[in-house]
Amino acid sequence: MCPADASAAKRDVTQDPARPERFVFLLLENFTLIAFAGAVEPLRIANRMAGRTLYEWQVATEGGGPVTASNGLVVEADTGLGELGRETAIIVVGGIAVKQAITRPVLTWLRREARRGMPVGAVCTGAQVLAEAGLLDGRRCTIHWENHDSFEEEFPDVELTQNIYVVDRDRWTAAGGAASTDLMLSLIARRHGAELANLVADQMIHTSIRSERDEQRLSIPTRIGVRNPRLATVIHRMEAHIEEPLSPMVLARDAGMSTRQLERLFRRYLGRSPKRYYMELRLAKARNLLMQTDMSVINVALACGFASPSHFSKCYRALYKTTPYRERGSAEAPAG
Repeated sequence: MCPADASAAKRDVTQDPARPERFVFLLLENFTLIAFAGAVEPLRIANRMAGRTLYEWQVATEGGGPVTASNGLVVEADTGLGELGRETAIIVVGGIAVKQAITRPVLTWLRREARRGMPVGAVCTGAQVLAEAGLLDGRRCTIHWENHDSFEEEFPDVELTQNIYVVDRDRWTAAGGAASTDLMLSLIARRHGAELANLVADQMIHTSIRSERDEQRLSIPTRIGVRNPRLATVIHRMEAHIEEPLSPMVLARDAGMSTRQLERLFRRYLGRSPKRYYMELRLAKARNLLMQTDMSVINVALACGFASPSHFSKCYRALYKTTPYRERGSAEAPAG
């Protein structure tokens, strides 16, 4: 932890513990319910374990009315986008199609409250909103891994990590899902000590509190179901070089094997050639960018290592049975 972060953490702990800390959860349309519940429940349980009110919270929406989660459940709001009181933190809860939920009033409100000194956080895809508002400039952050590629393309000046959550001074971001709980347990520990955070985790049957250093995706061996260190090394290299793909010869050389050995390794464990597996990785990223960004098809092709749009379209159609242009059209079509 750098000295600035250490002093910030110390200030958090030395605030008057007798005064309840307030959170306002800004729920966006199609927010992810598990990310919201995972963030608010630790606060409720902390109050119960402490035997007094350590935390208070409200639900806010843009218009102060009800909002629908991505699973169809409707949540009533307590307030709209009004001015907040002292010692209040904002947490933006995003979900699917987050860009459609970002409006000028939301961005204006977040910027205004941040200028007033309010800590601002986000869970799931809420980091997209903070970045749009310019509140992550010069900060470290995280976002759900499914949105990582599009976020990185859109906000190259923001330091995006693969961590499950990030606390960077008065900006907090969590990848969503269970990561929201880990973030809140971290904040509880900073203000009221690790013992209370552990009690809350026990109540939630959250048997392993993850730290800020943990990454959100499973390790490569776990994801592919194969524990071969050389195979994992090659796949890691592939994932790190999507825009400028490496040749099988280079991949094999860097892994300390021949090209023929590399070919046999992929055939044995994954049932496909290294070239085929690499192509699928690149096309998966391309599909992600088509569905989640406004990048042109040509720019998506270039970002995924394709020199020509025609070759990209041919490969895309072979795997997904549709063209990149039609995929982009289906992503933009309104939900029924």
